Amino acid sequence: MTDLVLGGVRAFVNVLRIVAGVLLLLSVTLNFINVVARYFFNASFHWAEESMLFLMVGCVFLGNGVVSWTGRQIRMDVIVGMMPPKLRDAINLGSELVFIATALIIVYFASPVIRDLYSFDQRSQSAEIPMYIPQSLVPIGLSIMAFLVVVRLITGGEPATPGKPGH
Repeated sequence: MTDLVLGGVRAFVNVLRIVAGVLLLLSVTLNFINVVARYFFNASFHWAEESMLFLMVGCVFLGNGVVSWTGRQIRMDVIVGMMPPKLRDAINLGSELVFIATALIIVYFASPVIRDLYSFDQRSQSAEIPMYIPQSLVPIGLSIMAFLVVVRLITGGEPATPGKPGH
């Protein structure tokens, strides 16, 4: 059963990697096109900066799922690293549980805001993108992160492969 869950999570994490990469590539491409248009044709796309920002929000919050699955998020653990293994493991578990709780609280409080953005049909100033779309990427990304941390804690994640970054 654990192998089935890990296989599904592996596939999901690969999809997240691809989506985050595509969003990053779209942002960089849009920036390049806008720079070329501005400096060679004396024209620019007024909506490009805003669109790139929203693409980067998606890239970061969806890409963070990969980071949370591999357990490679930024930690201030110099002192924790010097503690005895059992105490270190307990503190790391506590840290993961605090993260899960914090992520779920943010998701809970973001939901009414996103619902209001949708019902008011609020749009971005330049690109006229419905604001509920980029705003919803934050709770979606945090939900994915919390889910993957829970799965990692329950299954033990995947053993690290020597010479391969991440899991």
